[in-house]
Amino acid sequence: MYNSKITGLGYYVPENVVTNDDLSKLMDTNDAWIQERTGIKERRHVVKGDGDTTTTMGVKAAKIAIERSGLDKDEIDFVVFATLSPDYYFPGPGVLVQRDLGLKTVGALDVRNQCSGFVYAISVADQFIKTGMYKNVLVIGSELHSTGLDMTTRGRGVSVIFGDGAGAAVLSREEDTTKGILSTHLHSEGEHAEELALIAPGMGKRWVTDILSEDNPEEDTSYFPHMNGQFVFKNAVVRFSEVINEGLQANGLTASDIDLLVPHQANLRISQFIQQKFKLNDNQVFNNIMKYGNTTAASIPIALTEAWEQGKVKKNDTVVLAAFGSGFTWASAIIKW
Repeated sequence: MYNSKITGLGYYVPENVVTNDDLSKLMDTNDAWIQERTGIKERRHVVKGDGDTTTTMGVKAAKIAIERSGLDKDEIDFVVFATLSPDYYFPGPGVLVQRDLGLKTVGALDVRNQCSGFVYAISVADQFIKTGMYKNVLVIGSELHSTGLDMTTRGRGVSVIFGDGAGAAVLSREEDTTKGILSTHLHSEGEHAEELALIAPGMGKRWVTDILSEDNPEEDTSYFPHMNGQFVFKNAVVRFSEVINEGLQANGLTASDIDLLVPHQANLRISQFIQQKFKLNDNQVFNNIMKYGNTTAASIPIALTEAWEQGKVKKNDTVVLAAFGSGFTWASAIIKW
């Protein structure tokens, strides 16, 4: 049995910066309102026609991660791609990455677990490596939200939160089982699935033909994201705490052993609540939602890469990844760097 370790990290965000003041020109909102509720100051949005898609952003992040891993792309054995915003309804972006990176005919798997998607994807890659099936797995989290948001006052509760971007990690075999991914912990509670969801188009309730046949399709909001914000917040802070504690206990650790917590960048208030609950100082928690907003499956790899680039992740550090999101799904990973 092996462990897996992160050997390369990379991220990509579009150049186009969208500030809170920019959004105030599109909807009834303002900088103070957004910052007070989310902590977000700005986010990145793609510019239509510039070539950025969920896949191409993932490819750009992946190239950086592979280069930093010291591997040749032909050494990648498998691809796991986490997203809620694929280029196409099908096929998924995993195979598009295999094509665009010019990888061998390796397997490609898509993970649809939204905000917890990257941690789920890390867990999948970790299991493949632990069993010896693969040696090097490319894991990507990438999202393009901006073109699917309701950029009016009606949609401001959701639309001000989300941004575009991608992050990637290369996981490689580690024979020292005291290093690398020590454990991952995955959960779901589908009872509350509709509290944070995008219903249409979908085969279950409303497909494209249903939307097109409506007399007043512009009144139908089922093809925009819906979020019961207060309900999601209350569940998130509970599940974040539970899954972090689960990971610590599984490895005989306590909160004082955490060198760096990288939470999913959902809302700065959630991160601050968790920081206070675990009595962590500012140097033990990494947040960048202020700059990028919530990039869903991309948020943890973007944040982890930035933390690593800034020297906040060091050899032998205990790093905790944790996420909660649509589904409801939540997850954590405990890493010995």
